[in-house]
This record gives sequence, structure tokens and C-alpha cells, in this order.
Amino acid sequence: MAWKNLRGGMITGIDIGTSSVKVVIGEQVGGKIAVVHVAEESCGGLRRGAVMDIVEVSRTVSRVLADVKKISKAAAKNIFLSLGTPQVGMQVSRGIVAVSRADAEIYQDDVDRAVRASQAVNLPQNRMIVHTLTREFIVDGVGDISNPLGLSGSRLEVQSVIIDAFSPHVKNLIRSVELAGGEIGGLVFAPLVGARAALSKRQRDLGVVLVDIGFGTTGMSVYEENRLVSAAKFPVGAGNISNDLAIGLKIPIDAAEDIKLEYGHALARDVNAKDLVDITKWVPDAKGPVSRRFIADIIESRLGEIFDLVNAELKAQRKYAELPGGAVVVGGGARMPGITDLVKQDMRLSAQVGSTLTEEWQDEGGAFKEYLEDPEFVNAFGLVLQAADQSGWDKGGGPVRGGSAMNRIKGVFRYFAP
Repeated sequence: MAWKNLRGGMITGIDIGTSSVKVVIGEQVGGKIAVVHVAEESCGGLRRGAVMDIVEVSRTVSRVLADVKKISKAAAKNIFLSLGTPQVGMQVSRGIVAVSRADAEIYQDDVDRAVRASQAVNLPQNRMIVHTLTREFIVDGVGDISNPLGLSGSRLEVQSVIIDAFSPHVKNLIRSVELAGGEIGGLVFAPLVGARAALSKRQRDLGVVLVDIGFGTTGMSVYEENRLVSAAKFPVGAGNISNDLAIGLKIPIDAAEDIKLEYGHALARDVNAKDLVDITKWVPDAKGPVSRRFIADIIESRLGEIFDLVNAELKAQRKYAELPGGAVVVGGGARMPGITDLVKQDMRLSAQVGSTLTEEWQDEGGAFKEYLEDPEFVNAFGLVLQAADQSGWDKGGGPVRGGSAMNRIKGVFRYFAP
């Protein structure tokens, strides 16, 4: 994806989740990003983070973009999307090339050739590479190099993390936005944008796992020494808790969602067994009150399943209970009371509820403080930050679009290493 200096530009991050669409518009102001607009719209047409009904999703995005265009028509032409499908794979690959010049100095074309070589992985026809993330460069056997430009050597290697996705899910997401009249500047795997917004460099250096509990899916990303170690999405989320409550209490799903939000707790042992919840407020013909601890038992059981999936990935990477930076929980599920205590118990890590770090943001008069502190908006803010990183905004620039949406997306964030 090509980027050039474009002062006064705006970036729009749109996080299309299973239950809602969240949008954040940011504009460069004095070395920071000013929050221009934040909104949320209920959404249908998705199942476990993947678009199943393009028309329905497009209608929701159209309503969102109508407000965006009132603020800036340009903002609707520079949209970054989060990719939330669990049908994503990750692998580490190496690319090796000979340095092309007689003086052995490494130039950008050598770097490009090495990265392209690392992308030569075997994928089924229905999958596409969405990210090539550079972990390190190696020059004549000497590694841990972040930028080899200008160095001398005869052989250049790169170790890359290749993230690929199920092509129909990517195309459906893109089409939903294009039908609504939006132009896409890039697409980013959701656990990466959550980490960009909510994790500090110190946490990523120490070793940390971000756990993003959405409505239909849960994402995770693991960092150590400021490098991505692992990233994954699981087809289970906070919506499954509501389903479990509906079954366990024999009540409608809407009532179960309300009870979860009002009386839910992640750790059953912290709930008084004598506390009762009168569910006849929602279901008049229900058979009397229900123990709040019983509700917490159901919630803890499902959350425990989610953390088991996260722990399995950590064990595969030999990082289980081995991350000094602990666990940072974001997403709608992070609002559940007692969630950090359950993380400490099940994951054997220190834990905190995450939100968007404010150092890079300018919020005039605190108008958007509520959203910056909301763990559910982390991905939307992260999209703007991620786009700004790649657009050259740190040099006073902004993005320029060119080519088809799919071609732009295939090229975006090629060398990103969070």
C-alpha cells in the first residue's frame, strides 16, 4: 500500500463485531491524534466474527457512514477495518536473498526481495495472506536486526510472521463496506489492533497476553521483547454466556443478557450463596427467585472454557504462566465483575482490565473520555493508531489510496512489528 504526505487527513477505524459496529475518526493535530468522532451501532448479519449476510451488514455500515460523511467526506474514503473471523492461521517463515550490489550495501530492494521470499508459503486457494510481520533481519548470520538498510553483507535473511485468512470472509467484509459507499485503506487482524491501543511498550517488552472477549469471538495476542509471539481467534465469546444462562435458567435470551449484565460475576466463590435474583422482573411466569451464585457458576464455567483455549495457545508457545507483563483483558467481556480474579486463578498471571492508552490521543475537553476508558472500544481506537503508524503521520503525513481494495489490503502492514 502506497503512502504519501497528506496534511489534514483523517483516518476512520471501523470495528465490525458480531453484535455491533464501532467507529472512531482520528485527525493529526500537533504530533498527536485528535479524537474527532466516536459512535456505535447495533449490527446483525455476522456469526462468530464473520459476515454471513452482506446486505444486512452493509445497511448498518451505511448508517454509520452517513454520520461520518457529515463530518468529513474524506474520512469515508480512508477506512480501516478489523478482521474478526476465527478462520485465521499464523506461521513463522524465513526469506533469504543475496545482497545485489557490488559494494555489499543493503538497499530497500534487497529488503523487499527478502520479505517476498518469506511469503513463499503453501496456502490453499481459498486462503490469502493478510499480514507479513517482520520479527528480525539477519545479515551474514548476525541476527536481531530491526532495520538492515545501509548495513553491509553478502546475505540478507528475514524472519517473518505470516498471518493468513479464509478468503471468502475477507471478501465479504470488504464488500459490506464498499456497498455502503466506503473506501477501504487497509484491514488488520483484530488481536493486533487491540494490542496496539491497549498495551504499552514496556508490557510488550516484558511479555504480555492481550485477551479480547467479544460477543461472538475471543481474540488473543502474545508479545515478548516487543515482538509478536502468537495471535489467535476462538469462536466463543460473551454471547455464549448469555446462551448458557438462557438454557440454565430456562428464560429468553434477551432476559439472560440483561441478567448477565446486571447480576453477573466471573468468580462464583465471591458471590454470597444467600443472594437471590428475582427473574420474574424479566419473565413473569418464572418459578421464583434464583441464586446469584448459580448464575455466577454458569458464567465462570463458560469463561473458564475461554481461558482454557487461551492457556492451550500459551502452552503451545511455552509461555503459560511465564509472562511478567501479565494478562490484559479487553472487549465487552472485560466488564464482567471479578474477571481479573478469575484470570489470576485460571491463567496464573497478574491481570488487569485494559483500555485505550491515552498518551497518543488528544481529547479536547474530555469529550471522548468515556470511550477511551471503555475496554469495548479498544479495537476501534487501535485501528486508527495502526493506520497512523503506517501512513507516515509521525512525519506529518497521511494516506494516499490507489488500486483495488484487495490489492491495497494485500500490501498493507507488510513490515509491521508491534
